[in-house]
Amino acid sequence: MTRAVVVEQTGGPEQLKIVDVKVGEPGPGEIRIRHQAVGLNFIDVYHRTGLYPLPLPATIGGEGAGIVEAVGEGVSFLKAGDRAAYASNTPGSYADVRVMPAKHVVKLPDAIDFDTAAAMMLKGLTAQYLLKRSSMGQLQRGDQILFHAAAGGVGLIACQWAKALGYEVIGTAGSEEKCALAKANGAAHAINYSKEDFLARVKEISGGKGVKVVYDSVGKDTWDKSLDCLRPLGIMVSFGNSSGPVPPFSPAILGPKGSLFVTRQTLFSHIAVRETLQAMADDLFEAVTSGKVKIHIAQRYPLDQVQQAHRDLEARKTTGSTILTL
Repeated sequence: MTRAVVVEQTGGPEQLKIVDVKVGEPGPGEIRIRHQAVGLNFIDVYHRTGLYPLPLPATIGGEGAGIVEAVGEGVSFLKAGDRAAYASNTPGSYADVRVMPAKHVVKLPDAIDFDTAAAMMLKGLTAQYLLKRSSMGQLQRGDQILFHAAAGGVGLIACQWAKALGYEVIGTAGSEEKCALAKANGAAHAINYSKEDFLARVKEISGGKGVKVVYDSVGKDTWDKSLDCLRPLGIMVSFGNSSGPVPPFSPAILGPKGSLFVTRQTLFSHIAVRETLQAMADDLFEAVTSGKVKIHIAQRYPLDQVQQAHRDLEARKTTGSTILTL
């Protein structure tokens, strides 16, 4: 038996219940992992509320790090005793122990501790595909990009990595403190969108031209102005909707705005092939161990405080990465 956070019906943080569940042996292509730390992400909120529906009851959470306890038939790249970490589209990390598909799991370098790994896998792999795979090869050193929620878990990683790649980052955040954090982590400019019109500031910073790429995980509240921040042939990369889903829109509006490209990205499309996941993870590990990217764990909650962790996340009280400790 093990502790797990279960959602029996969708709703608010009060629906997160800690229960004892039975954990069996891994089947073919699976492993059993004992978590040392678990990551908290906004997709967990979407699963809890039902925005991204799961069969209920469900154990949520898609990011964790720990020690492999057992491997199933056909798993040759991991063994019992390995330090490991993952980002997975098979939820279930909010637990002391779980059985899961091995294809989502990678060995963890000795230089990276469990807390850091749990805080960086989903967010860091997201930053990797955003900066290196989703812009269709259009970015070059010196290009300006706009990154919303720049002081969040993905944002702080992306700002540092983008600066290392030579891009000029314009970040947005909801407070002066968060703007200062974004600038301290690589953003050349930071806009407090609770006080400033970010569209006007982006136009000012870019000399009226607009930016080449906008990375938007906020959704409804930033969408329309974000499109107008783009230069002709610019790319809108949508990868989340923390303020709510983007309303339906006609593709015909993209032509007059400069023949814009719009793409809705998810990490799990990029890591569906194990070899690609490993290559992306290796790139992330190198960025962290080389010091190009530092992982900021700004909040730690024991597993039994998971409801409060979700409340703080939704209230935008968090910065950087958040982990659940076990």
